[in-house]
Amino acid sequence: MPETAPTLPETGRAADDLLADLARLRAADLPVRGGKVTAYVYDTGRPDVHDAAARAYLETLEVNGLDPTAFPSIVALEREVLAAVAERLGGSAATPGIFTSGGTESIMLAVKAARDARPVEGRPQIVVPGSAHPAFHKAAHYLGLEITSVPVDPKTFRADPAAMAAALTERTVLVVASAPSYPQGVLDPVAEIAALAAARGVPCHVDACVGGWVLPWLRETGREVAPFDLSVPGVTSISCDLHKYGYAPKGASVVLFADQAMRRAAYFASARWPGYTVINSGVQSSKSAGPLGAAWTTLMAVGAQGYRDLAAGAMAAADTLIAGVAQVPGLRVLGTPDAPLVSIASDDPALDVFVLADEARARGWFFQPQLSYQGIPANLHFTLTGVSEQAVDLLLVALAESAEAARAAGPPDVPAELAAALADLDLDSLDDEGFAGLLSAVGVDLNGGGEPEMAMVNAVLDKLPPATREALLIRFLSALYSGHL
Repeated sequence: MPETAPTLPETGRAADDLLADLARLRAADLPVRGGKVTAYVYDTGRPDVHDAAARAYLETLEVNGLDPTAFPSIVALEREVLAAVAERLGGSAATPGIFTSGGTESIMLAVKAARDARPVEGRPQIVVPGSAHPAFHKAAHYLGLEITSVPVDPKTFRADPAAMAAALTERTVLVVASAPSYPQGVLDPVAEIAALAAARGVPCHVDACVGGWVLPWLRETGREVAPFDLSVPGVTSISCDLHKYGYAPKGASVVLFADQAMRRAAYFASARWPGYTVINSGVQSSKSAGPLGAAWTTLMAVGAQGYRDLAAGAMAAADTLIAGVAQVPGLRVLGTPDAPLVSIASDDPALDVFVLADEARARGWFFQPQLSYQGIPANLHFTLTGVSEQAVDLLLVALAESAEAARAAGPPDVPAELAAALADLDLDSLDDEGFAGLLSAVGVDLNGGGEPEMAMVNAVLDKLPPATREALLIRFLSALYSGHL
């Protein structure tokens, strides 16, 4: 093999050179400001707030959240953050909770707490609507639980309380509702689901990761929002991401519990070694307090009125988008969103949403593709944020132009035998190089960067069952991170 230069330099490089390289690498990333990316990022449109959070992040970057007795600042900051969130989610300053790295960790802790607080005979089970976030499937996989996914109503896309109740067994340790579900932005009937769970003695977790810090403010601005939080009888825990509509930098979420015993069940401790005694409130041990410091700063910098204004602006943008979609031939909104999350599907066979997404990407916009599932058609997801009200008119222009171009281009020409071949493919027989070659055959260059055309890939995935999609995506990730390719 030819010799290559070592990745780690023998002597340290100058900071300016390193930062220049970092800027060069970042040039291919999606923009995190301006409202042209309708997923992954949340922008207030207020640079001063983002700058303050970045400064706070650096101030607390090297503080280790492993030991709160060594760094008491993290206790003070977490108490204030938890109290601020709890007061808007049906609790009070005394409501027990945990600051976490994100929604997945918050959900993981809620599932662990439910499992440990209510031991059952056999393998514990959690019951979720089909629209529930995959973090519940991940938690079940990691923690050894069985998960039962119940299809949502095909018209409203909301969870079906009767079907959820019918799925309960003697082994059920947790029932889940979403506020709202991410795919279509609709609020599940939390009160009904929680009541049915409580009647069986089963805890109920509300996944408000995406909506927990926008729904309360929408209610305060006069918008009708059905009950969904800890004030609802039977709700035993709720998760809320502050790096979504709280607009804090990534790595900031909260999980709240209705009682202290449930929070204690989420904790982990071990004294079974000769080193320091380990006690963790979350999944991580050593962790930077940077996200906590940044989240606290963001909350205090924005304030209650600021969040009301941001929520109203985001929802106004969503309303404008919904009205505008009705003027684009062939497109329709799925369901009636309760939060600033909108999904758009096509009723025109000639207008493929995956091609539309590629056309939008070529015009500088990112519309997030969502594959079909349990009768829900393939669609495009839009998360509207505080900055979106300023950009929604341009978004609608880009949507209409991209739809026209997509209709002219036509749907991807997926060979009839390709999906069957992929479903039968022995992935274990392929190494990362072989899989990269397979991707190249359908137009995916792992080192291409820029603006990839993904319509063919998404169209192929959409024809495959979920288990095959998962296996292919795992192999894709493995190949993507293989440095030798």
